[in-house]
Amino acid sequence: MSVSDILDGKLTEKEVEMKGWLVTKRSGGGVQFLMVRDGTGTIQATVHKDEVSKKVFSDADKLTQESSIKIKGLVKEDKRAPGGYEIRIKDLQIIHLAEPEYPLGKKEHGIDFLLGFRQLWVRSPRQVAILKVRAEIVKACRDFLDERGFTLTDSPILTPAAVEGVATLFEVPYFGDKAFLTQSGQLYVEATIAAFGKVYCFGPTFRAEKSKTPRHLTEFWMLEPEMAFYTFEDNLKLQEELVTYIVKTVLEKRKRELETLKRDLKPLEKVEPPFERISYTEAIEMLQKAKYPIQWGEDLGAPHERFISLKFEKPVFVHRYPAKVKAFYMQPDPKNPEVALCADLMAPEGYGEIIGGSERIHDLKLLEQRIEEFGLPKKAYEWYLDLRRYGSVPHSGFGLGLERTVMWICKLKHIRETIPFPRTITRIYP
Repeated sequence: MSVSDILDGKLTEKEVEMKGWLVTKRSGGGVQFLMVRDGTGTIQATVHKDEVSKKVFSDADKLTQESSIKIKGLVKEDKRAPGGYEIRIKDLQIIHLAEPEYPLGKKEHGIDFLLGFRQLWVRSPRQVAILKVRAEIVKACRDFLDERGFTLTDSPILTPAAVEGVATLFEVPYFGDKAFLTQSGQLYVEATIAAFGKVYCFGPTFRAEKSKTPRHLTEFWMLEPEMAFYTFEDNLKLQEELVTYIVKTVLEKRKRELETLKRDLKPLEKVEPPFERISYTEAIEMLQKAKYPIQWGEDLGAPHERFISLKFEKPVFVHRYPAKVKAFYMQPDPKNPEVALCADLMAPEGYGEIIGGSERIHDLKLLEQRIEEFGLPKKAYEWYLDLRRYGSVPHSGFGLGLERTVMWICKLKHIRETIPFPRTITRIYP
């Protein structure tokens, strides 16, 4: 039986059996109060000295934090109990008595200490809430695309060439040759659109960025859809619908977790299409007016994205960046080839970019020209160029950063809480 079923009021006055872990314990007046966690929630369980055997009461008394137990008892409604329900224990069995000195005790710990014990920190109510929201977002992404006729096609982790830029590649030895940890699954997902039409991959990606900002990890997860015959406008519309679906799903199914995080729901409730749009040029003008030292032709950084996203109540598209600061595969705007048919979707409340996308170049000669302009080794991209030699079509796609999306929806200060085991430039353990 699960705690979530009990807290939903489905088992009142019924006898239940559950297994879980002791979170905290206190006693008084011949009663021991145990807070027990089972993965679906936490509930109060009480051991009354005059209602159980001496052994049960004694075993309950010697329990240590994080001990694993099996309990049997009667579910009672009690407004004084956290969650409004408790289990009145009749029997208790110790599965494992945890060591008495739990590293994450009641005292406050610094973030470095907590990250050093991440394998234990993930058990805390806040971290559980965040990671449940993460899981819900993953499911929402897949449900949204699967229900719209997309096919999941997995991309390789080891690749022979860069997708975004050679400066952020992790190089690994590969049987006397060298390979790289993927920066994106995009190029390989593009290869499958001629087989399936609408496709996506969802997996880990790696960037060797020497960045210590609250928004960067060296290993993170991306959802990357690619769509044959989709225009730039089709692409933006799909992104609006996806992000709206994600937010509404989390609001509906993870309200309890958002309450645990003390997340103000009002900003999330405003997320509805259409999203605002401003051009890159308009963004630069806004920033310059606010005295930011940035010129047209420079890419936007985290402070710029934060400034822009604080100006809007809903996510906002910044579109048509200079082609030179974006990836080699982005289609130039036919009305102004200096800019690309691309857009970054900025999450509101100062969170900045969560999606980057574009229409892709489908013309072979133009793609070859761009590879040369970017100084990329053409040989490494011959397989990718074949996609433009045999059945090329206009197509578009985007990448949604899972951790940044979790960070925004949960309103977190740092991205390291959005993934079970964060990897940064200073941390690879545990």
